Amino acid sequence: MGRLFFLTPVPPVAGLARGNYLLILGSMKTIDLRSDTVTRPSPEMRQVMMTAEVGDDVFGDDPTVIKLEEYVAALFEKEAALYVPSGTMANQVCLRANSQPGWELLCDRECHIVNYEVAGPVVHSGLLVNLITTEYGMISAEVVRHSIRPKNVHCPLTKMVALENTHNHHGGTILPHDEILRVRQVCDEFDLIFHLDGARIWNAHVATGIPLAELAAPFDSVSVCLSKGLGAPIGSVVMGSAEFISKCHRQRKLFGGGMRQVGIIAAAGLHAVSNNIARLAEDHANARLLAEGLAQMAPFDVDMARVQTNIVIVKIRPGWTVENLLEKMKASGLLAVPFWSEKIRFVTHLDVSREDCQEALSRIESIVG
Repeated sequence: MGRLFFLTPVPPVAGLARGNYLLILGSMKTIDLRSDTVTRPSPEMRQVMMTAEVGDDVFGDDPTVIKLEEYVAALFEKEAALYVPSGTMANQVCLRANSQPGWELLCDRECHIVNYEVAGPVVHSGLLVNLITTEYGMISAEVVRHSIRPKNVHCPLTKMVALENTHNHHGGTILPHDEILRVRQVCDEFDLIFHLDGARIWNAHVATGIPLAELAAPFDSVSVCLSKGLGAPIGSVVMGSAEFISKCHRQRKLFGGGMRQVGIIAAAGLHAVSNNIARLAEDHANARLLAEGLAQMAPFDVDMARVQTNIVIVKIRPGWTVENLLEKMKASGLLAVPFWSEKIRFVTHLDVSREDCQEALSRIESIVG
Protein backbone atom coordinates (compact mmCIF):
# COMPACT_ATOMS: atom_id res chain seq x y z
CA MET A 1 0.00 0.00 0.00
CA GLY A 2 1.54 3.31 -1.05
CA ARG A 3 1.78 5.98 1.65
CA LEU A 4 1.43 9.75 1.26
CA PHE A 5 2.84 12.26 3.76
CA PHE A 6 1.84 15.90 3.83
CA LEU A 7 1.82 18.89 6.17
CA THR A 8 -1.34 20.78 7.01
CA PRO A 9 -1.88 23.88 9.17
CA VAL A 10 -3.78 23.21 12.39
CA PRO A 11 -5.05 25.50 15.14
CA PRO A 12 -3.43 25.34 18.58
CA VAL A 13 -4.66 22.32 20.54
CA ALA A 14 -4.13 21.80 24.26
CA GLY A 15 -1.55 19.15 24.95
CA LEU A 16 0.22 19.48 21.57
CA ALA A 17 3.74 20.79 21.23
CA ARG A 18 4.13 24.36 19.98
CA GLY A 19 3.98 24.86 16.23
CA ASN A 20 1.28 25.15 13.64
CA TYR A 21 1.93 22.06 11.46
CA LEU A 22 0.91 18.47 12.04
CA LEU A 23 2.30 15.50 10.10
CA ILE A 24 -0.63 13.58 8.62
CA LEU A 25 -0.27 10.00 7.40
CA GLY A 26 -2.56 9.16 4.50
CA SER A 27 -2.89 6.05 2.39
CA MET A 28 -3.42 5.30 -1.26
CA LYS A 29 -6.00 2.54 -1.46
CA THR A 30 -4.70 -0.71 -2.89
CA ILE A 31 -7.07 -2.01 -5.57
CA ASP A 32 -6.63 -5.77 -5.71
CA LEU A 33 -7.73 -7.25 -9.03
CA ARG A 34 -5.59 -10.39 -8.85
CA SER A 35 -8.51 -12.76 -8.26
CA ASP A 36 -12.00 -13.08 -6.81
CA THR A 37 -10.36 -15.19 -4.09
CA VAL A 38 -8.90 -12.13 -2.33
CA THR A 39 -12.19 -10.96 -0.80
CA ARG A 40 -12.42 -10.46 2.96
CA PRO A 41 -15.34 -11.69 5.07
CA SER A 42 -17.92 -8.96 5.63
CA PRO A 43 -18.95 -8.01 9.18
CA GLU A 44 -22.19 -9.96 8.67
CA MET A 45 -20.25 -13.03 7.54
CA ARG A 46 -17.89 -12.78 10.51
CA GLN A 47 -20.91 -12.63 12.83
CA VAL A 48 -22.47 -15.83 11.49
CA MET A 49 -19.07 -17.52 11.74
CA MET A 50 -18.70 -16.47 15.35
CA THR A 51 -22.14 -17.77 16.32
CA ALA A 52 -22.17 -20.94 14.18
CA GLU A 53 -23.40 -24.15 15.73
CA VAL A 54 -20.71 -26.82 15.33
CA GLY A 55 -20.11 -30.53 15.70
CA ASP A 56 -17.53 -32.96 14.35
CA ASP A 57 -17.80 -33.23 10.58
CA VAL A 58 -15.68 -36.39 10.33
CA PHE A 59 -18.31 -38.05 12.52
CA GLY A 60 -20.94 -36.41 10.31
CA ASP A 61 -22.65 -34.40 13.04
CA ASP A 62 -21.69 -30.76 12.37
CA PRO A 63 -25.15 -29.19 11.92
CA THR A 64 -23.91 -26.15 9.99
CA VAL A 65 -22.01 -28.29 7.49
CA ILE A 66 -25.08 -30.49 7.05
CA LYS A 67 -27.24 -27.41 6.46
CA LEU A 68 -24.78 -26.05 3.88
CA GLU A 69 -24.57 -29.35 2.01
CA GLU A 70 -28.34 -29.76 1.94
CA TYR A 71 -28.87 -26.16 0.85
CA VAL A 72 -26.41 -26.37 -2.05
CA ALA A 73 -27.66 -29.78 -3.16
CA ALA A 74 -31.20 -28.39 -3.26
CA LEU A 75 -30.09 -25.35 -5.29
CA PHE A 76 -28.65 -27.64 -7.94
CA GLU A 77 -31.26 -30.38 -7.54
CA LYS A 78 -28.62 -33.02 -6.88
CA GLU A 79 -29.15 -35.95 -4.53
CA ALA A 80 -26.28 -35.17 -2.19
CA ALA A 81 -23.35 -32.83 -1.56
CA LEU A 82 -20.07 -32.78 0.33
CA TYR A 83 -18.18 -29.81 1.78
CA VAL A 84 -14.41 -29.79 1.08
CA PRO A 85 -11.63 -27.31 1.86
CA SER A 86 -10.71 -26.22 -1.67
CA GLY A 87 -11.69 -26.21 -5.34
CA THR A 88 -8.65 -28.29 -6.26
CA MET A 89 -9.62 -30.96 -3.75
CA ALA A 90 -13.20 -30.80 -5.00
CA ASN A 91 -12.20 -31.59 -8.58
CA GLN A 92 -9.66 -34.22 -7.64
CA VAL A 93 -12.00 -36.01 -5.24
CA CYS A 94 -14.60 -36.13 -8.02
CA LEU A 95 -12.15 -37.51 -10.58
CA ARG A 96 -10.84 -40.18 -8.22
CA ALA A 97 -14.29 -41.24 -7.02
CA ASN A 98 -15.47 -41.46 -10.64
CA SER A 99 -12.56 -43.33 -12.19
CA GLN A 100 -10.11 -46.20 -12.36
CA PRO A 101 -6.35 -45.90 -13.04
CA GLY A 102 -5.57 -46.07 -16.75
CA TRP A 103 -8.79 -44.45 -17.91
CA GLU A 104 -8.57 -41.52 -20.31
CA LEU A 105 -9.98 -38.08 -19.45
CA LEU A 106 -10.91 -35.60 -22.20
CA CYS A 107 -10.59 -31.94 -21.23
CA ASP A 108 -9.71 -28.53 -22.63
CA ARG A 109 -5.99 -27.78 -22.87
CA GLU A 110 -6.39 -24.60 -20.80
CA CYS A 111 -8.61 -26.01 -18.04
CA HIS A 112 -7.99 -25.53 -14.33
CA ILE A 113 -7.88 -29.28 -13.64
CA VAL A 114 -4.77 -29.58 -15.81
CA ASN A 115 -3.02 -26.22 -15.43
CA TYR A 116 -3.55 -25.34 -11.77
CA GLU A 117 -3.96 -28.60 -9.85
CA VAL A 118 -0.38 -29.92 -9.86
CA ALA A 119 -0.91 -32.88 -12.20
CA GLY A 120 -3.67 -34.11 -9.90
CA PRO A 121 -5.47 -36.33 -12.45
CA VAL A 122 -2.40 -38.50 -12.99
CA VAL A 123 -0.97 -38.30 -9.47
CA HIS A 124 -4.20 -39.02 -7.59
CA SER A 125 -6.21 -41.04 -10.08
CA GLY A 126 -3.78 -42.49 -12.62
CA LEU A 127 -5.69 -40.88 -15.47
CA LEU A 128 -4.35 -40.35 -18.95
CA VAL A 129 -5.33 -36.79 -19.90
CA ASN A 130 -6.18 -36.01 -23.53
CA LEU A 131 -5.77 -32.24 -23.92
CA ILE A 132 -8.06 -30.75 -26.55
CA THR A 133 -7.50 -27.27 -27.98
CA THR A 134 -10.65 -25.14 -28.05
CA GLU A 135 -11.51 -21.55 -28.91
CA TYR A 136 -13.53 -20.57 -25.83
CA GLY A 137 -13.18 -23.62 -23.56
CA MET A 138 -16.02 -25.69 -25.01
CA ILE A 139 -15.21 -29.19 -26.28
CA SER A 140 -17.88 -29.83 -28.88
CA ALA A 141 -19.90 -33.01 -29.04
CA GLU A 142 -18.37 -33.77 -32.43
CA VAL A 143 -14.84 -33.48 -31.03
CA VAL A 144 -15.74 -35.68 -28.07
CA ARG A 145 -17.14 -38.32 -30.41
CA HIS A 146 -14.04 -38.27 -32.61
CA SER A 147 -11.70 -38.40 -29.60
CA ILE A 148 -13.11 -41.63 -28.17
CA ARG A 149 -10.60 -44.40 -28.73
CA PRO A 150 -11.60 -47.79 -30.14
CA LYS A 151 -12.07 -50.48 -27.53
CA ASN A 152 -9.24 -52.92 -28.03
CA VAL A 153 -6.33 -54.36 -26.10
CA HIS A 154 -3.91 -51.67 -27.30
CA CYS A 155 -5.76 -48.49 -26.28
CA PRO A 156 -6.57 -46.79 -23.01
CA LEU A 157 -10.27 -46.66 -22.25
CA THR A 158 -11.76 -43.24 -22.97
CA LYS A 159 -14.14 -42.90 -20.07
CA MET A 160 -14.43 -39.32 -18.79
CA VAL A 161 -15.10 -35.79 -20.06
CA ALA A 162 -14.56 -32.66 -17.95
CA LEU A 163 -15.68 -29.10 -18.72
CA GLU A 164 -15.06 -25.82 -16.89
CA ASN A 165 -17.88 -23.25 -16.73
CA THR A 166 -17.17 -20.38 -16.59
CA HIS A 167 -13.73 -20.90 -18.08
CA ASN A 168 -10.98 -19.04 -16.24
CA HIS A 169 -8.15 -19.24 -18.77
CA HIS A 170 -10.34 -18.27 -21.70
CA GLY A 171 -11.37 -15.09 -19.90
CA GLY A 172 -14.44 -16.05 -17.87
CA THR A 173 -16.26 -17.37 -20.92
CA ILE A 174 -19.61 -19.12 -20.57
CA LEU A 175 -19.97 -22.50 -22.21
CA PRO A 176 -23.01 -22.80 -24.53
CA HIS A 177 -25.63 -24.88 -22.77
CA ASP A 178 -27.07 -26.39 -25.94
CA GLU A 179 -23.63 -27.81 -26.83
CA ILE A 180 -23.22 -29.17 -23.30
CA LEU A 181 -26.47 -31.07 -23.79
CA ARG A 182 -25.14 -32.52 -27.04
CA VAL A 183 -21.98 -33.66 -25.23
CA ARG A 184 -24.22 -35.32 -22.66
CA GLN A 185 -25.87 -37.31 -25.45
CA VAL A 186 -22.46 -38.54 -26.64
CA CYS A 187 -21.53 -39.45 -23.07
CA ASP A 188 -24.72 -41.49 -22.76
CA GLU A 189 -24.07 -43.20 -26.09
CA PHE A 190 -20.53 -44.23 -25.15
CA ASP A 191 -21.00 -44.65 -21.38
CA LEU A 192 -18.71 -41.74 -20.45
CA ILE A 193 -18.70 -39.97 -17.09
CA PHE A 194 -19.29 -36.22 -17.35
CA HIS A 195 -17.74 -33.86 -14.77
CA LEU A 196 -18.20 -30.10 -14.34
CA ASP A 197 -15.62 -27.86 -12.76
CA GLY A 198 -18.21 -25.27 -11.80
CA ALA A 199 -16.04 -23.11 -9.57
CA ARG A 200 -17.62 -20.04 -11.15
CA ILE A 201 -20.92 -21.58 -12.28
CA TRP A 202 -22.62 -18.85 -10.23
CA ASN A 203 -21.33 -16.30 -12.75
CA ALA A 204 -22.70 -18.30 -15.68
CA HIS A 205 -26.07 -18.50 -13.93
CA VAL A 206 -26.26 -14.75 -13.31
CA ALA A 207 -25.05 -13.82 -16.79
CA THR A 208 -27.41 -16.16 -18.67
CA GLY A 209 -30.40 -16.43 -16.35
CA ILE A 210 -30.28 -20.22 -16.70
CA PRO A 211 -31.17 -21.83 -13.34
CA LEU A 212 -28.32 -23.47 -11.45
CA ALA A 213 -30.10 -26.82 -11.52
CA GLU A 214 -30.42 -26.67 -15.30
CA LEU A 215 -26.75 -25.78 -15.73
CA ALA A 216 -25.74 -28.74 -13.55
CA ALA A 217 -28.27 -31.29 -14.79
CA PRO A 218 -26.18 -32.78 -17.65
CA PHE A 219 -23.28 -33.68 -15.35
CA ASP A 220 -22.65 -36.76 -13.22
CA SER A 221 -20.48 -34.79 -10.80
CA VAL A 222 -20.20 -31.07 -10.10
CA SER A 223 -17.78 -28.97 -8.06
CA VAL A 224 -18.61 -25.39 -7.04
CA CYS A 225 -16.49 -22.83 -5.20
CA LEU A 226 -17.64 -20.67 -2.31
CA SER A 227 -14.41 -18.67 -1.94
CA LYS A 228 -14.30 -16.98 -5.33
CA GLY A 229 -17.05 -14.58 -6.41
CA LEU A 230 -19.30 -15.42 -3.47
CA GLY A 231 -16.77 -14.16 -0.96
CA ALA A 232 -16.41 -16.96 1.60
CA PRO A 233 -12.88 -17.30 3.01
CA ILE A 234 -12.61 -21.01 2.29
CA GLY A 235 -14.45 -24.00 0.88
CA SER A 236 -16.02 -25.77 -2.08
CA VAL A 237 -18.86 -28.25 -2.49
CA VAL A 238 -19.07 -31.37 -4.65
CA MET A 239 -22.39 -32.82 -5.76
CA GLY A 240 -23.83 -35.89 -7.43
CA SER A 241 -25.78 -39.01 -6.60
CA ALA A 242 -25.91 -40.23 -3.00
CA GLU A 243 -23.78 -43.23 -3.99
CA PHE A 244 -21.19 -41.00 -5.61
CA ILE A 245 -20.99 -38.64 -2.62
CA SER A 246 -20.47 -41.65 -0.35
CA LYS A 247 -17.38 -42.48 -2.43
CA CYS A 248 -16.27 -38.86 -2.23
CA HIS A 249 -16.37 -38.98 1.59
CA ARG A 250 -13.74 -41.69 1.53
CA GLN A 251 -11.58 -39.83 -0.99
CA ARG A 252 -11.82 -36.60 0.99
CA LYS A 253 -10.48 -38.45 4.03
CA LEU A 254 -7.67 -39.98 1.95
CA PHE A 255 -6.69 -36.51 0.70
CA GLY A 256 -6.57 -35.14 4.25
CA GLY A 257 -9.77 -33.13 3.86
CA GLY A 258 -11.64 -34.52 6.85
CA MET A 259 -12.25 -31.57 9.19
CA ARG A 260 -13.68 -31.36 12.69
CA GLN A 261 -15.61 -28.34 14.03
CA VAL A 262 -15.73 -26.91 10.53
CA GLY A 263 -19.15 -25.35 10.94
CA ILE A 264 -17.34 -22.09 11.74
CA ILE A 265 -16.24 -21.75 8.11
CA ALA A 266 -19.19 -23.63 6.64
CA ALA A 267 -21.33 -20.84 8.11
CA ALA A 268 -19.41 -18.36 5.96
CA GLY A 269 -20.10 -20.50 2.90
CA LEU A 270 -23.79 -20.74 3.74
CA HIS A 271 -23.99 -16.96 4.19
CA ALA A 272 -22.18 -16.44 0.88
CA VAL A 273 -24.40 -18.71 -1.18
CA SER A 274 -27.52 -17.33 0.49
CA ASN A 275 -26.68 -13.65 -0.06
CA ASN A 276 -24.05 -13.05 -2.72
CA ILE A 277 -25.18 -14.73 -5.94
CA ALA A 278 -27.36 -12.01 -7.48
CA ARG A 279 -24.80 -9.28 -6.81
CA LEU A 280 -22.34 -10.98 -9.20
CA ALA A 281 -24.02 -8.91 -11.91
CA GLU A 282 -22.18 -5.91 -10.44
CA ASP A 283 -18.86 -7.66 -10.93
CA HIS A 284 -19.76 -8.41 -14.55
CA ALA A 285 -20.62 -4.76 -15.20
CA ASN A 286 -17.40 -3.63 -13.54
CA ALA A 287 -15.35 -6.05 -15.63
CA ARG A 288 -16.97 -4.67 -18.79
CA LEU A 289 -16.14 -1.12 -17.68
CA LEU A 290 -12.55 -2.11 -16.99
CA ALA A 291 -12.20 -3.95 -20.32
CA GLU A 292 -13.62 -1.08 -22.35
CA GLY A 293 -11.26 1.36 -20.66
CA LEU A 294 -8.18 -0.82 -21.13
CA ALA A 295 -9.07 -1.39 -24.78
CA GLN A 296 -8.62 2.35 -25.35
CA MET A 297 -5.03 2.30 -24.10
CA ALA A 298 -2.13 1.65 -26.46
CA PRO A 299 -0.36 -1.23 -24.66
CA PHE A 300 -3.44 -3.45 -24.40
CA ASP A 301 -5.21 -5.72 -26.83
CA VAL A 302 -8.58 -6.80 -25.38
CA ASP A 303 -10.79 -9.45 -26.96
CA MET A 304 -14.15 -8.05 -25.87
CA ALA A 305 -15.96 -11.21 -27.01
CA ARG A 306 -14.35 -13.00 -24.07
CA VAL A 307 -15.42 -10.44 -21.47
CA GLN A 308 -18.59 -12.25 -20.48
CA THR A 309 -18.42 -12.34 -16.69
CA ASN A 310 -15.92 -11.00 -14.12
CA ILE A 311 -12.56 -11.74 -15.77
CA VAL A 312 -10.60 -9.48 -18.12
CA ILE A 313 -7.52 -10.83 -19.87
CA VAL A 314 -5.43 -8.37 -21.87
CA LYS A 315 -2.62 -9.12 -24.27
CA ILE A 316 0.40 -6.82 -24.03
CA ARG A 317 1.50 -5.30 -27.33
CA PRO A 318 5.18 -4.94 -28.33
CA GLY A 319 7.01 -2.16 -26.57
CA TRP A 320 5.83 -3.18 -23.12
CA THR A 321 6.37 -6.29 -21.01
CA VAL A 322 4.05 -7.97 -18.53
CA GLU A 323 6.69 -7.71 -15.81
CA ASN A 324 7.28 -4.00 -16.34
CA LEU A 325 3.60 -3.13 -16.36
CA LEU A 326 2.81 -5.19 -13.28
CA GLU A 327 5.73 -3.62 -11.41
CA LYS A 328 4.55 -0.10 -12.25
CA MET A 329 0.94 -0.94 -11.38
CA LYS A 330 1.98 -2.39 -8.05
CA ALA A 331 3.92 0.78 -7.27
CA SER A 332 0.71 2.74 -7.90
CA GLY A 333 -1.34 0.50 -5.59
CA LEU A 334 -2.90 -1.69 -8.27
CA LEU A 335 -2.56 -5.48 -8.28
CA ALA A 336 -3.14 -7.94 -11.13
CA VAL A 337 -1.50 -11.22 -12.18
CA PRO A 338 0.52 -12.37 -15.20
CA PHE A 339 -1.26 -14.81 -17.49
CA TRP A 340 1.48 -16.63 -19.37
CA SER A 341 4.18 -14.53 -20.99
CA GLU A 342 2.14 -11.93 -22.88
CA LYS A 343 -1.05 -11.46 -20.90
CA ILE A 344 -2.34 -9.91 -17.67
CA ARG A 345 -5.52 -10.96 -15.89
CA PHE A 346 -7.82 -8.64 -13.93
CA VAL A 347 -10.73 -10.04 -11.89
CA THR A 348 -13.55 -7.99 -10.38
CA HIS A 349 -15.19 -9.06 -7.12
CA LEU A 350 -17.29 -7.87 -4.20
CA ASP A 351 -14.41 -5.95 -2.60
CA VAL A 352 -13.94 -3.83 -5.74
CA SER A 353 -16.48 -1.10 -6.50
CA ARG A 354 -17.26 0.65 -9.76
CA GLU A 355 -15.37 3.65 -8.44
CA ASP A 356 -12.38 1.41 -7.75
CA CYS A 357 -12.42 0.24 -11.37
CA GLN A 358 -12.57 3.82 -12.60
CA GLU A 359 -9.67 4.70 -10.31
CA ALA A 360 -7.73 1.65 -11.57
CA LEU A 361 -8.15 2.86 -15.14
CA SER A 362 -6.97 6.33 -14.14
CA ARG A 363 -3.83 4.95 -12.50
CA ILE A 364 -3.05 2.69 -15.46
CA GLU A 365 -3.54 5.57 -17.88
CA SER A 366 -1.04 7.63 -15.88
CA ILE A 367 1.45 4.75 -16.21
CA VAL A 368 1.11 4.09 -19.93
CA GLY A 369 0.59 7.71 -20.98
